[in-house]
Amino acid sequence: MSKLKSLEELFLHELKDLYSAEKQLLEALPKMAKKAADPKLKQAFEMHLEETKVQKERIEKVCELMGISPGRMKCKAMEGLIEEGEDMIDEDATPETKDAGLIASAQRIEHYEISGYGTAAHFAERLGHKEAAQLLNETLKEEQNADTKLNKLAKSFINPKAMEK
Repeated sequence: MSKLKSLEELFLHELKDLYSAEKQLLEALPKMAKKAADPKLKQAFEMHLEETKVQKERIEKVCELMGISPGRMKCKAMEGLIEEGEDMIDEDATPETKDAGLIASAQRIEHYEISGYGTAAHFAERLGHKEAAQLLNETLKEEQNADTKLNKLAKSFINPKAMEK
């Protein structure tokens, strides 16, 4: 990997990383939805899968605006987070406890994405890439909303059920 020499180069690197993260998540979410026992959690994963498809297209548009190909970079952080989620999928646990663990795994992923999109949006704003910043901020808001939904589901419904077992 060549040396990053400017905020612009770092921004483009971040875009490629986010693209890889979204691609990996598109493969992981159906597995998480399949293993979710609670219908509301299954639906939340399925809805986020559809949202993630749009987010991938949006990051492709940002890359196009910036005149780059998203490339074949592998987001190692997302790879690790998904691996932990897959460990939870394979865990020998009651359905209620597994659902709580799936939410925990999904929220770690959301927090990573929130961090990544927040940083990339700030870089875009700072560098004067207004349209890219707008698109990145749109995804950032969606990721924040997904995290909030998962948090509410966990606190109001899933975690209390897991405590009963």
